[in-house]
Amino acid sequence: MNEVAGLRVPTGRAAEAARLVCTEYADDALYHHSVRSYFFGAAWARARGLDFDSELLYVSALLHDMGLTAPFDSHRIAFEEAGGHLARVFTAGLGWPTERRDRAAEIIVLHMHDEVAPEVDVESRLLQEGTSADVTGTGLEEYDPEFARALVTAYPRLGFGASFVGLFRDQAERKPDCAAAGFFTRGAAERTLAHPLEQS
Repeated sequence: MNEVAGLRVPTGRAAEAARLVCTEYADDALYHHSVRSYFFGAAWARARGLDFDSELLYVSALLHDMGLTAPFDSHRIAFEEAGGHLARVFTAGLGWPTERRDRAAEIIVLHMHDEVAPEVDVESRLLQEGTSADVTGTGLEEYDPEFARALVTAYPRLGFGASFVGLFRDQAERKPDCAAAGFFTRGAAERTLAHPLEQS
């Protein structure tokens, strides 16, 4: 489904290529999370009247967790950094200019770091908001409940919470200094498993 509550995914070569890569390498739960993260971010922007580059956000959202998949998992660097490198390679194949390729990588890396002000970098903030709402439920109360229900109907969670916690646990055990390790020290794993939409 390309539309939820009046919000649409972008069309075009880049968006379709990102979808193909995500569906080929991620399981359905991780793919659905990636799309939901885009929609949550887009809804957050709409509620605040923020303009953003939908293609850039969508491509970044679809690739942001590729570093958690076996073919792209790095034993040396954090998964979000590996995902950023993948985004640079992927978008080079699309012919994106260097600055735009760097932006995709930056958005992916920053989604695991401190909150970015939307007036400084709107797409990075939108991916942060989208992933936070979908993973731990942070900020979920700011969204229309009907929108959230429509989103999980279109892109079901499919046990995402448990599978995602497992992926992050693997990252934390192998790379204890990475941002994913902090997921467990601040109680985010418990919030993910208890996500209000997890039973939807």
